Amino acid sequence: GYLYGDGVFEGIRISKRRIFRLPDHIARLHLSARAIGLALPWSAEEIATIVKETASAFGQDEGYVRLIVSRGSGALGVDPASCSTPRLVCLVGAIALYSESQRKRGLSMITSSLRRPAFDMLDPRVKSLNYLNNVLAKSEAKRQGADEALILNQAGRVCEASVANIFVVKGDALTTPPSSEGALAGITRQSTIEIARSLAIPVIEVPLTRLDLLDADEVFLTGSGAGVVNVGALDGQAIGKESDRPATVKIAIMMDELRTTKGTAF
Repeated sequence: GYLYGDGVFEGIRISKRRIFRLPDHIARLHLSARAIGLALPWSAEEIATIVKETASAFGQDEGYVRLIVSRGSGALGVDPASCSTPRLVCLVGAIALYSESQRKRGLSMITSSLRRPAFDMLDPRVKSLNYLNNVLAKSEAKRQGADEALILNQAGRVCEASVANIFVVKGDALTTPPSSEGALAGITRQSTIEIARSLAIPVIEVPLTRLDLLDADEVFLTGSGAGVVNVGALDGQAIGKESDRPATVKIAIMMDELRTTKGTAF
């Protein structure tokens, strides 16, 4: 795993001493493992127990879980046949992906020069340990003085940010790229869709371009670490009205509430 990125992972939010949508995260971990031909020797219940015990040892009301599964130890070389026993590591620590000042003013984004690998290269729906594409896009944004990177696919359509899904508010509708465009099927993304529909806000999964973001009333990102955070500018151009982001604010409030109702106590 260390040498070749041969493994899978999950990032899970702890809020008010509850682990958000833990069964969904574990199910996705198993799916990612199957996608790379890695048979996990632990049941969903065993993994859940490991996560809860680690969260309890951390002892804080708020935190971030990182579940990592590699193929395990083996001989040097790219052939994984000698790796007979997968290895699971569970880490829990504090989460501070974006500061309060960043959230208040809205994130600044740049359009990354890097493109998301195509499905026949590396399926972006698999949360593998090979995150170099995301790392380089984030680094490019930082070098240009921005908070985040907008990643496009080979056709120039929107995938996601470096570590978060993207939503666009235009009029009374919410749009987001489908996973077929190269976006991760995020757990917080799905929760956002459920919240919007409970508010009778139409949600449309449709291919988007950079122009759709510039034309939006609001743009926000979602992720286990990010939560719900608005985007204030793309490539130096302001998005929407800086002081008026009612949809983003409402969904962020309801996401905080959902983390309690959809959370596993520990």
